[in-house]
Amino acid sequence: MEKISNFITKKYKLIAIICFLLLIPSFIGYAKTKINYDILVYLPQDIETVKGQNILTENFKTGSYSFVITDNMKSNEVLKLEDKIRNIQGVSEVISIYDITDISIPIEMLPDNVKEKTIKDNSTIIIVTFKDGTSSQTTIEAVKNIRNITNHPEKISGMTAMVLDTMELSEQEIFMYITIAVIFCLLVLTLSTESYLIPIFLLTNIGVAIIYNLGSNIFLGQISYITKAITAVLQLGVTTDFSIFLYQKYEQNKQIIKDKQKAMSQAITETFKSVVGSSLTTIAGFLALCFMNLTLGKDIGIVMAKGVLFGLICVLTLFPSLLLLFDKLIEKTKHKNYIPKFKHIINFSINKKWLAIILFILLLIPALYGNHNVEVYYKLDKSLPEYLGSSKANKELKEKFNIVSPEMILLNKNIKKDKIDKLTDELKNTKGIDLVLAPNSLTNIPSDILPESLKSMTSNDKYQLIIINSTYEIASKELNKQVIQVDKIVKKYDKKAIVAGEGPLMKDLTLTADHDFKMVNYTSIAVIFIIMMIVLKSIGLPFILICTIEFAIFINMACSYYTNVELPFIASIVVGTIQLGATIDYAILMSTKYLTERQNEKDKTKAMKKTLENVVPSIFVSALCFFAATFGVSVYSKIDMIGAICTLLSRGAIISMLVVILLLPAFLLLFDKLIIKTTKGMKEA
Repeated sequence: MEKISNFITKKYKLIAIICFLLLIPSFIGYAKTKINYDILVYLPQDIETVKGQNILTENFKTGSYSFVITDNMKSNEVLKLEDKIRNIQGVSEVISIYDITDISIPIEMLPDNVKEKTIKDNSTIIIVTFKDGTSSQTTIEAVKNIRNITNHPEKISGMTAMVLDTMELSEQEIFMYITIAVIFCLLVLTLSTESYLIPIFLLTNIGVAIIYNLGSNIFLGQISYITKAITAVLQLGVTTDFSIFLYQKYEQNKQIIKDKQKAMSQAITETFKSVVGSSLTTIAGFLALCFMNLTLGKDIGIVMAKGVLFGLICVLTLFPSLLLLFDKLIEKTKHKNYIPKFKHIINFSINKKWLAIILFILLLIPALYGNHNVEVYYKLDKSLPEYLGSSKANKELKEKFNIVSPEMILLNKNIKKDKIDKLTDELKNTKGIDLVLAPNSLTNIPSDILPESLKSMTSNDKYQLIIINSTYEIASKELNKQVIQVDKIVKKYDKKAIVAGEGPLMKDLTLTADHDFKMVNYTSIAVIFIIMMIVLKSIGLPFILICTIEFAIFINMACSYYTNVELPFIASIVVGTIQLGATIDYAILMSTKYLTERQNEKDKTKAMKKTLENVVPSIFVSALCFFAATFGVSVYSKIDMIGAICTLLSRGAIISMLVVILLLPAFLLLFDKLIIKTTKGMKEA
């Protein structure tokens, strides 16, 4: 590493130029990376409901659908509107009650339950199906065009309308996420460093690393809007302390070494040795998300792991170059460091260690209980504001037409009519289902006068389609149970039948997420434990450190439970892993310093005091930067899927800091003998 450090300090001007030139391809990559706004596409492709969705797209040209609500329009006006919608690229079929009840068929001939779902209180529903999937660009553009034609976004429902609203809101907010994070971090860094320019260069360095990361996402093809929204603030919060550490080492070395390049070379070497272990645990924490069956975890995990790696590379290359280039200017703008010495907290941590242990015992049970019982929701539109067009349309559909969760049952084309009749009777008698529409439902209307659009929507040469409407909320426990019940019923008549639609997909999302929550937590703990065991050369110490941070995670999640906050499912899955990977660094910093002091000091209490005096300010600044990067976003964001993650992470940073400063010293002193016996090279102590 010394040879590399010497090269960096000798060629620092060239390195700075190369680093800034690399921004050009990074910006191009960023602009060309596709952003996905549909969480359901991350479900495993081999599950039955996803296969059913693919069949609907390929065989029925019904990759997605929307309900368009028209008010106070005559039948001929509705039909004219249908023609306009039908001419939009990406639209497959358009149908309303007036396509069935033309001059030859009066509305009275239709079943009452069909009429109730299609026309009510001078409002008529137009069903629009799209050729491609929910989140395809063609479908999104089609919904945009329908909104322009009707001039009423609040009258167009469906998953694509929700995806479109999410996309537009996210694009509006993302610039503010970064702006708020930068302002808050700038404030923290100005107070905690000794120059007015250092925060600017530090944030410039991290900004370059963030752009490299976002630009390199082009090799992934696409990333989710959640990943895009949180990448910058998380990378800023997680990697800031790397830069602070290098700057502090450089300043310390300048007091001893007169040659600035040599002082920087040594600072780079020392920084690499010090932060490589903590960066590995952080990267491991993010990569643990790749073990999720819901591939959104892989999306976030890979991007954030790259982010930490790019952050580390820039800290060891670009940041030293900036410091050397502007060294004189930095010296001229120096000011007092406003971070306190924390004498009272340090004395409390040492003198009241038994009180800390007692508090740990008292809080452990309620923390565990709150962590395991926090309420989680899976309904995707619940994370969006109620004023959005899709939210209003879904609400009106529910309140006026009682259309809550439409589902499609795919049956073999050769299933006979008598079996279909028995099946529909069973479905009609299922609690929570108020509409069953089979190909033969309109028995009092001759099939030869039914519109071709209706026929093609319900049958083809391979499958026939039964449409049902559930009155249970999507992603609710009641609907999930009902989907399982419906699946059992239809399998009696056709073993290869598939129940498809948003409700069944959300049921699978719930099951997948529950599995992922356990898998990700166990994986991240195991991987980080192994890395720490190698880096710290200890068996006992990693166990103590992980227990400390896991306790902080339990408290963080329990705060949501005891304040009656319902979390979006993705937040509950990823936050524990991210908090563990990002804040275990605080515990590693303290424990490694304690081991060093303990080798030179027989009195463990004195060793701990020296440790705390050295590391508490660093931990405080690191946690405060993480908090600053995420807190503003948590307050500002109107998308709960993003806001909740940032709320948990900002709170988690502070809780982890407090637990490490107040509780970990007590653990290290209490298990001092165990640590010495199970750590390589500590027998002398």
